[in-house]
Amino acid sequence: MTNHVKIQDAFWEPRLQINSHQALLHQWRQLEKTGCIENFRLAAGEAEGIRMGYFYADSDAYKWLEAAARSYAGYPSAEIKGLMDAFIVLIQHAQMGDGYIYTYNQLNFPGQRWVNLQIEHELYCMGHLIEAGVSHYESTGEDTLLNTVTKTADLLVKVFSDRGPEDTPGHEEVEIALIRLYNITSDERYLNLAESFLERRGRIKPFLPYIYAQKRRFDQRANLVKEQYAAYLAQHPEHAEKFQLPPENVSINPPSIKARYDLETATGKYFQQHKPIREQIVPEGHAVRFAYLETAIAMLYREHGDESLLEASRRAWEHMVTRRMYVSGGIGSLPLTEGFGRDYELDPKYAYAETCAALGSIFWNWQMALISGEARYSDLIEWQLYNAALVGIGQDGTSYLYNNPLSSASGLTRQPWFRCACCPSNVSRTWANLGRYIASTDENTLWLHQYIGSQINELPLLEGTRVNINSELPWNGKVTLSIDPHTPGTFILMLRIPSWSDGAKIWFKERQQETAELQIKVKNTLEKPPIPNTASGYDPRESQFMPLEREWLPGDTLILEFEMPIVVRRTHPKVQATRGKGAVTRGPILYCLESIDNPDIDIFSTKVDEKSIRVDFSPELFGGINILRGQTTDGRPLIFIPYYLWANRGVSQMTVYFNLP
Repeated sequence: MTNHVKIQDAFWEPRLQINSHQALLHQWRQLEKTGCIENFRLAAGEAEGIRMGYFYADSDAYKWLEAAARSYAGYPSAEIKGLMDAFIVLIQHAQMGDGYIYTYNQLNFPGQRWVNLQIEHELYCMGHLIEAGVSHYESTGEDTLLNTVTKTADLLVKVFSDRGPEDTPGHEEVEIALIRLYNITSDERYLNLAESFLERRGRIKPFLPYIYAQKRRFDQRANLVKEQYAAYLAQHPEHAEKFQLPPENVSINPPSIKARYDLETATGKYFQQHKPIREQIVPEGHAVRFAYLETAIAMLYREHGDESLLEASRRAWEHMVTRRMYVSGGIGSLPLTEGFGRDYELDPKYAYAETCAALGSIFWNWQMALISGEARYSDLIEWQLYNAALVGIGQDGTSYLYNNPLSSASGLTRQPWFRCACCPSNVSRTWANLGRYIASTDENTLWLHQYIGSQINELPLLEGTRVNINSELPWNGKVTLSIDPHTPGTFILMLRIPSWSDGAKIWFKERQQETAELQIKVKNTLEKPPIPNTASGYDPRESQFMPLEREWLPGDTLILEFEMPIVVRRTHPKVQATRGKGAVTRGPILYCLESIDNPDIDIFSTKVDEKSIRVDFSPELFGGINILRGQTTDGRPLIFIPYYLWANRGVSQMTVYFNLP
């Protein structure tokens, strides 16, 4: 439905415009500066030099290409189109005759393939290439890149269709790509290979000697690459000026993290290789890989309807939300492993909460929303969009956070790029695809998953049906829906009542129907058995869809007004790091204290009078936003800003959690 949705939203549209130009051009320049694009020229024989970047650097360029293609569909740009077209030609020149393309091997180890599938991201990179090809075709209607990536997919089918469990990717992604390719080609070989990759997981026995051998080969190859680079640089010192890699990402590590990383690697948990997929009902290991795995499982369920897959995915989701997710919606509490900790291990200062992990969770939740029609998944998408994902990109579109702690005393700042540059282009491809997550249809039902201002055209419910959404979120709770079928007709409109709202007033503008009656209907709809508290204090399961069935006439207008209380959220008592503390939210927005707004206060030790917190519009901050004002228990004023905006004004300290009396 993405191509039928035009976003017209005061909050999101400026961000999409920045994404479509400033962000994409900045990212391309960084890909050139770090040698990522040059690697393809080297593989194509169009330049001379030495390969730059991590073994998975190709994927950063492919995600940029997918972001550019998706963005171009909504915001056409001759400059972006020119870069896309030139890069597609370069990919075609770099691709080998049988469809193989992976510059790490092509340039460093000619003739070697499929050597370290758990570690070296060979299939991961090809997966992102295939996704770029699918998105480019969907956005432009051109099949130039699609034909190229189909050639790569055909090679994967030929090589891996009859392999054993050792031949599965260590970083899930190609499974998603193959299912997407199947969706537009109807070639069942791609679906079958994706299913085979998924079903083989967790079946390498024993895993320890297998991964030890892979790690040994990987280290040997990596050392050889370093030696080759050093030798080349000694003869060509000018190369270091032309291509520069930024420093490593910085994070604060908890005690014993290296030992825990080694243990997760040895047992297979880090790679989600410790159990077959139907037995993986607890989120383990690298958070991005886990989210991509669950996305692929949900996509496979949508094709085959295997209830055992869905049940495992539901249980994993429940465990994540109730025990292993931060109040921001961020997942992955441990640096180094970039993954999940133990239940209730959610220390805000160690929080990794990688931007890509939040995006992966959004992809997964969208599949679950389409499968189930349950509001909990759409609610979590909204929460993660505004908090766990949006924080990863600066207001200018050219500065980023990789990991997203909920407390920072060390002056963490946004960076223009990272040596591991997976997050920037991943954000951009998600923003460019934002229209996908707003609405869906099924038979005679229209679900509104997100209240983002937009025009939705060509709905299949009634011929020519169009829906306009005018939204004042996230600052105010008023949403106006214009339902405009070409001819009168009946269908069910599913309105999501967010978990953050105590209720909603709903009425038809023309008839001024009694709001009290509809208010009761909303509350009755939301009645449900008591639900245990979550680790974070945020619970998307408190959201539900309210069905509204009627004959819709051209020009019908529906007005919703969601209550937006200020909520101080306490964590579960088992979360030791935040006992006696709270985090404050209003609507879908999580707030924080940043030192730049509270210069004379120790934001980490001061106690906050939670009853004093109130909303206030600030026209001078970030172009006009809602802030929260409050005071300490000894009467000193405090300013809370949205968490997603922190670190946009230079070096500062920040905390989401504050002490309560």
